[in-house]
Amino acid sequence: MPIISQFYGIIVTMYTNEEKIKHHKPHIHIKYNRYRAIYDFNCNILAGKIPYKQKKLVEAWILIHKEELIKLWNVLQEGKGYFKINPLE
Repeated sequence: MPIISQFYGIIVTMYTNEEKIKHHKPHIHIKYNRYRAIYDFNCNILAGKIPYKQKKLVEAWILIHKEELIKLWNVLQEGKGYFKINPLE
């Protein structure tokens, strides 16, 4: 699972399709200290939780980079490598 971005102690990853497992809904995985969450590209938490401040940072980052996230999801699911997305500054 490649790290696609990191900012303010938040690590953003996205699964590849290496195991030939189809993910039905595009999403990212968030790690912050001991917290974990899964977000869709509309800023909805699908699983887990993170602190409020980091939640707002992640949601802002998703809104800024939504088009890139969609492109990256498609690239990864097709097995064509991946690219990193700029962090929140």
